[in-house]
Amino acid sequence: MRKQLIADIGISESRVALVEDGDLAEIYIERPDIDRLVGNIYRGKVSSVLPGMQAAFVNIGYEKNAFLYAGDIVSMKEFSEDDDDHPHDEKGLNIADLVSVGQELTVQVIKEPIGSKGPRVTTNITLPGRHLVLLPDADYTGVSRRIEDEDERAKLKKIADNLKPAGMGLIVRTASEGMEEDDFTDDLGFLLKLWKNIKGKEKSGPVPRCIHKDLSLVYRLVRDLFTKDIDKFIINDRSHYEKVLELVEIVSPDLKHRVEYFAKDTSIFEYFRLDAKLARALSRKVWLKCGGYLIIDRTEALTVIDVNTGKYVGRSNLEDTVHKTNMEAADEIARQLRLRDIGGIIIIDFIDMHDKEHQQNVLDRLRQALKKDRTRTTVVGMTGLGLIEMTRKKVRQDLSSIMHVDCPYYEGSGRLLASDANGKGQKSGQEQVTDRAGRN
Repeated sequence: MRKQLIADIGISESRVALVEDGDLAEIYIERPDIDRLVGNIYRGKVSSVLPGMQAAFVNIGYEKNAFLYAGDIVSMKEFSEDDDDHPHDEKGLNIADLVSVGQELTVQVIKEPIGSKGPRVTTNITLPGRHLVLLPDADYTGVSRRIEDEDERAKLKKIADNLKPAGMGLIVRTASEGMEEDDFTDDLGFLLKLWKNIKGKEKSGPVPRCIHKDLSLVYRLVRDLFTKDIDKFIINDRSHYEKVLELVEIVSPDLKHRVEYFAKDTSIFEYFRLDAKLARALSRKVWLKCGGYLIIDRTEALTVIDVNTGKYVGRSNLEDTVHKTNMEAADEIARQLRLRDIGGIIIIDFIDMHDKEHQQNVLDRLRQALKKDRTRTTVVGMTGLGLIEMTRKKVRQDLSSIMHVDCPYYEGSGRLLASDANGKGQKSGQEQVTDRAGRN
């Protein structure tokens, strides 16, 4: 599979697309007027304790207090790079015994504020490097589950055990597959220095305050996504291109030749036909190649996906027509969840199948397609009504929430494209509505 990272750096918006065999697979958008909080570390103060919810609210200096579960205060017993970031509350924990109002805490944001909810935080700090994740408060070593070869896992686990600082933990990241012990020393040294610097900032200054801010979008993707599986990293901004080269020279010098500067006098997203693909990613209806289609509807509590045969009438019999449509839909649903970054509870209404083998085939196809997703997913199974239940870890706002704004004239029931932040002159949702009203 051919993979490319394509970065569109604008004055007031940066977009990076992951393209797989010409298809838009993932999109990352960052704007300076919208603070990204995940990964940031704060010195905060407990503002309230809620024993009935086994949680506390922590003032980190954001407009909304952060939510801290009791299970996120206790030191990790086990952790994986790919694991869910919400440890289940352990029996016997009482939030009132763990924190008190006015207490100062060092916390890390693990989920962005979404809707009316503030950010979620943990006291279990994790510091990701290129090849390792440092767990300052967890005496544990592990290897990313995405490294499947058992011999390689055993080798990397042994390396992590040898390198692990006393009283701390290490996770070997997916990008480390095939590496030897000497390849990790610089990464570990950097993370230890970073943690020492963070601990120093804990000791003085006003509370609340930010004591560590994660990397900006492009450099974060160099760290987390630019691996040997990526064929090209194409950037349209000379300054960012040169800085990326410097960073790649440090973390993975063998990938330096794969970084390219896009110098053409045209939009990089238009050149690679990504704008049209991004627009389709916001559509409620998604057509399948066979002629069927998906309907994707979002509610506050969950996302519902309905599969329909549409124009596809098949060739032999109804059961085969339904089976083929559902199999293709399973692949497309996995792709849409990843592209739109849809998280939380997801209900899928595949077309009814009477053949038990066909039902299992569709479930297996969905699970296989979801393996491409770096975000943790869990397919629960099929209900008595034939609906498939699944969950996808929710960390950020989904693509629709980033790209759309609520229509002010219809109490939020309508959605408009947000203003174009790349300076192309697209009007804001408010301006579009005003213009339409004036023409009517």
